[in-house]
Amino acid sequence: MAKVLITGGAGYIGSELVRFLLPDHKVTVLDNLLYGGDSLLRYVPDKNFDFVKGDVRDTKMFKTLLNESDIIIPLAALVGFPLCDKRPKEAVEVNFQANFWLSNVKSPDQIVLYPCTNSGYGKSIDGSVVTEESPLNPVSLYGKTKVDAETIFKETENCATFRLATVCGPSSRMRTDLLVNNFVLRALRDRVLVLYECEFMRNYVHIHDVCRSFKFLIDNWDDCKNDTYNLGHDAMNMNKLQLAKKIAGHTSLEIIKAEFTKDPDVRDYIVSSQKIYDKGFECLYDLDTSIEQLIKAYKIIDSPWYANY
Repeated sequence: MAKVLITGGAGYIGSELVRFLLPDHKVTVLDNLLYGGDSLLRYVPDKNFDFVKGDVRDTKMFKTLLNESDIIIPLAALVGFPLCDKRPKEAVEVNFQANFWLSNVKSPDQIVLYPCTNSGYGKSIDGSVVTEESPLNPVSLYGKTKVDAETIFKETENCATFRLATVCGPSSRMRTDLLVNNFVLRALRDRVLVLYECEFMRNYVHIHDVCRSFKFLIDNWDDCKNDTYNLGHDAMNMNKLQLAKKIAGHTSLEIIKAEFTKDPDVRDYIVSSQKIYDKGFECLYDLDTSIEQLIKAYKIIDSPWYANY
């Protein structure tokens, strides 16, 4: 039974990922509990789960945990361009420097699964579909720190990296600032959605497909190691207006297009995840399912402060 260390494991993705790995692995979460730790309480009875409160910048603590681990999934990060712009020094320290340190001290036998982001593509050229071979052009500090860390791990033995699409769907540690999650919340709460630059394209993926993809890589490591994979649902490449109309089909939503207002988030790309599909991975959750799950979740949680701000 492999020992997996998840940094940032109390967050939006990590708190769901734990349950996908626990049946077959011992899982330790390292997290500073910036957003609390209630998301992990359900795992406490499991003898294969452990938790350590700490910061990835504390290299002494990190090294102790690292020495006891076979697989490392470094989710710890300041996620999203608003948070990184607000706290740039910390963003560089956590998103890049801590991962640079990890790449240098891990043993050659230890596996690292690094979650990068589609944000590294910035804006695709002439609307062409981007693949793992497309040039990277991050347009935010968040995207740059993630791409810089990915570059280091791509040069490190026994590593694989994911370029994650915009993740959606309910989580034990919810985020309402992610685009699909946010649009659904606003549709339910405000019933009106004002769109800026409606034509901007984005790719999406359900959070449980993200969790499944990490498990897939672990289970198929010899065939997938030392490579980079886009991870999104190819049928969920759409612009913001198409997304809003899809949500309107499930809710009473009025869509207003703001013709003369700029969106500060200028990412615009169509992404292909065919490479990971060719390895045998398949996304199981489509956009309609994601929206339906979010509508159900927001009957329980409807506070806008479940966000990375």
